[in-house]
Amino acid sequence: MHAITIPEPGGPEALVWAEVPDPVPGEGEVLVDVVSSAVNRADVLQRQGFYNPPPGASPYPGLECSGRVSALGPGVTGWAVGDEVCALLAGGGYAEKVAVPAGQLLPVPAGLDLTAAAALPEVTATVWSNVFMVAHLRPGETLLVHGGSSGIGTMAIQLAKAVGARVAVTAGGPDKLARCAELGADILIDYREQDFVEEIRKATDGAGADVILDIIGAKYLDRNVQALADNGRLAIIGLQGGAKGELNLGTLLTKRAAVTATSLRGRPLAEKAAIVAAVREHVWPLIADGVVKPVVDRTVPMRDAAEGHRVMESSAHIGKVLLQPPTAA
Repeated sequence: MHAITIPEPGGPEALVWAEVPDPVPGEGEVLVDVVSSAVNRADVLQRQGFYNPPPGASPYPGLECSGRVSALGPGVTGWAVGDEVCALLAGGGYAEKVAVPAGQLLPVPAGLDLTAAAALPEVTATVWSNVFMVAHLRPGETLLVHGGSSGIGTMAIQLAKAVGARVAVTAGGPDKLARCAELGADILIDYREQDFVEEIRKATDGAGADVILDIIGAKYLDRNVQALADNGRLAIIGLQGGAKGELNLGTLLTKRAAVTATSLRGRPLAEKAAIVAAVREHVWPLIADGVVKPVVDRTVPMRDAAEGHRVMESSAHIGKVLLQPPTAA
């Protein structure tokens, strides 16, 4: 098969479409012929040499895909050759074939195009696990999402609205904020022009956000805590603004607030399978009913994955950037 390889870390040009050995599904794994994959920030970090795959994972980038089951490994039940699926991966999505633990497979939601389904696994698993399983967002509460126009952000807006929460977002510029509003965001904050702490307090009569989903990390840590409501929960899922910050524990104590930080890629298989099962139970019906939809900015040929990475790094996209191998049909 062919896959995107990274012979040496570097810029987008470091991504090389090359012939590599076909993967072989092991115990409890399924082989998927890839129809589409998607670009994630973690892929950019891997290309730059800052985020190696966990032990035993594919060396190729790509944390999600959609496609068709082409073979079953030993011990797999509940799936059949020919099934149309999407999958959460620890790596290997930028390829024509990938071996996937069966617990990380999802059926393509009813009525959804197989290609577009590649936009779902990573964002739905990330948002559901952090906003709902960890931070326990409830109806009537306020969720603040940083990067509201990103793949994560566009999914977080929709899922929070679907459960009856109020949603605030930060994004850069009126065009991105308008798209967030179309998806249901109630409070629109241009981080280039406005102070999100001040704006969220204004919009909540001084109370603050009950849950904050943060992709920035250190740069926003102190301000996020300031923006939290009493009993608020800050869920950190990214470090775009650095890994080391100062935390005022006094403010945290006064607010009886909580800070959590999680990643998805390196979790044990059983934990990933539990998250995927929760997504299938709670999110898939919303997608099948048309309440929640994947937001796809563009689709790029997989052999030109460098272009997809340039789009991601420019932050010019809204939603997901997909990659399609030449063998996709």
